[in-house]
Amino acid sequence: METVYILDAVRTPRARAKTGSGAFSKIHPQELLGQTLNELTKRNPTLEPGDVEDVIVGVATQSGEQGGNLARNAVLAAGWPDRVSGVTLNRFCGSGLQAVNFGAATILAGSQDLVVGGGVESMSQVPIGADGSGLDGNNERLRERVFQVPQGISADLIATREGFTRADVDAFALDSQMKAAKAQSQERFAKSLFAVKDPADGNVVLSKDDHPRPETTMTALGALSPAFIKVGAIPVGEGGATFDQIALRRYPDAKEIIHVHTAGNSSGIADGAAVVLLSSENYARDHAIKPRGKIVAMSVYSTEPVIMLTAPTDAVKKALAKAKMTVADIDLWEINEAFAVVPLQTMRNLKIDVDKVNVNGGAIALAHPLGATGAILLGTALDELERRNLQTALITLCIGGGQAVATIIQRV
Repeated sequence: METVYILDAVRTPRARAKTGSGAFSKIHPQELLGQTLNELTKRNPTLEPGDVEDVIVGVATQSGEQGGNLARNAVLAAGWPDRVSGVTLNRFCGSGLQAVNFGAATILAGSQDLVVGGGVESMSQVPIGADGSGLDGNNERLRERVFQVPQGISADLIATREGFTRADVDAFALDSQMKAAKAQSQERFAKSLFAVKDPADGNVVLSKDDHPRPETTMTALGALSPAFIKVGAIPVGEGGATFDQIALRRYPDAKEIIHVHTAGNSSGIADGAAVVLLSSENYARDHAIKPRGKIVAMSVYSTEPVIMLTAPTDAVKKALAKAKMTVADIDLWEINEAFAVVPLQTMRNLKIDVDKVNVNGGAIALAHPLGATGAILLGTALDELERRNLQTALITLCIGGGQAVATIIQRV
C-alpha cells in the first residue's frame, strides 16, 4: 500500500456566526473555500492545481448556499483548472476529517496521487437545521424504533449518568478559554492561518479567530443558565413525551437528566474553512516536495444513537489497534469540544493525560464550524507537533447519530 503524506494544511480564521453581521456572513461559502484552496498554491509555489485529482469537502448542512455540490463550485470559484473534480460529503460534525480520510483512502488504494480534503461551514448563512431534516431525515417509521434527541440532551444525559458536575464542565470550559488565549498571544495558529479578504474589494475582513473570550471566569460561567432545560421539556413523542422523557426511557438508570451544559461550556457556532493537501510518496518525490506529516491510521465507529456522543472512545481504540499503538504512544490529542463532557468522558475512559489534550484550546473557546472543524484540528495538531518537536497526534470528533471519526498522524 501507498504511504499517504500530508504536504500542507491551511485554514481560515473561525468567525462568529452572526446573520448579516459576522465577519464572514456575507462571503459565500464557495468563495470562502475557494480562498482556502488558493492559499495552498500561494504557500506551495511548485504546486500545480491541475495536478489535484479530487477535492473532497465536508459540509454538514447541504442546503441553500451550501447545496449544489459545494466542492466542485469552490474549485470553479478558486479559478482552478476545469479538470479538477470536487465532491461534497456529510458526516455531520466529523465531515471535515472524514473528507481527509476519504482522500487518504484513495491514495492508499493507489488510484490517486494528489488530493485535497477538507471542509467548510457558513453557519451565518446556513444555520443548523436549515435543511429541515433533523438527525433522522424526518422518518416517522425510524422514530418508532429510535427517537434521536437533540445533542445537548445527550450531552447532559452522559454527564448525569457518569457523574460529571456543572463545576467539572465549567472548569474544563475555562481551561479551554485560557489555553486558546495563550495560543493566540503566542501566535501558535499562525502557520496554518491566513487572512480572509472580501471578494468584492480585496480588503481583509478577518485575520484571526474572533470567538475566544479570554476574560472568562468561573463566576461568569457559573452565572449562565443551562441551555437545554427548555429543550428537554418540549413534548415531541407519542403521548406527549418530552425529549428528556424519551432519553430516560432508553436510560432509566439516570432517573432524571441534570442539565449542566450551557453556552459557556459547549462549542460556539462559527463560519470557517480548512483544507489538507495529501499526496502519494511517488508524487512528493517526483515533485521534490518535502512532506510535513503522514496519515498513520483512520477509523470510524458508531454506538447507540440516543446517547449519541460516546463513540470517540471506541473510534480511538480502533485507530490505535490499526496502527499497533497504545494511548501512551500519542504525544498530542485533539478531542473536539462539541460539549465539555465529550473530551472529559473520552479522557477518563482511555486514561489520557489531560496535559496532552487540546493544548491550544478547543471548540468551546475557538468555536465549531461543523463541516470544517475536523480538518482544522488536523492542521492544528500538525503545527503543534512541529512546534514542540513531537511525533504523533490523534484527532477525533463525536458525531450525530452515535458516530465518531478518528485519525492518527505522524510528523515527518
